[in-house]
Amino acid sequence: MSTSPTPLVTGEKATRREEILSAAAELFARHGFHGVGIDDIGAAVGISGPALYRHFRSKDAMLGEMLNSISHYLLDGGRARVDATADPQQALAELVEFHVDFALTHPSLITVQERNLANLTDADRKQVRALQRRYVEIWVKVIRDAVPGVGERQARSAAHAVFGLINSTPYNRHLDDDELAVLLRRLALGALQSAA
Repeated sequence: MSTSPTPLVTGEKATRREEILSAAAELFARHGFHGVGIDDIGAAVGISGPALYRHFRSKDAMLGEMLNSISHYLLDGGRARVDATADPQQALAELVEFHVDFALTHPSLITVQERNLANLTDADRKQVRALQRRYVEIWVKVIRDAVPGVGERQARSAAHAVFGLINSTPYNRHLDDDELAVLLRRLALGALQSAA
């Protein structure tokens, strides 16, 4: 429910930038940030490596935009889901569904986000961390509203535990996406409801 259609769309040239960032995300997830060169990314989108500099000033800038875009997408989408309902139980279910859908649709972004925060510039890392904290705070409030008796620290720990569960999807492909989505939603909601 974000204002952008996918997690990587930003700026005026969203289509080409999104294509480049999506290819970079796949490569970073598979080979690691340091295992991928600018020429590899260019080859993945059918242009020369140096031609990428028309879109991004560096590989670091590409990673920064990628992780900032993901963080904005999650924050905006989470906020939109919660704002759309006054029922705390429904808001919790919506948050879980949103995060599960994100993880299943973008497993490479989950992997890149988990593994590459340390590779960001200081400025990008601070911004991503700030956005992530705001996303967690949405979850904390909704968990506390939906599950009576849960304190703030418990709610924060529960949110992070559920992120770990849901974000395990790149490594958990024993079921098809529809079955896995149902299972992850059920497990996440069950875990959150038992947090009190």
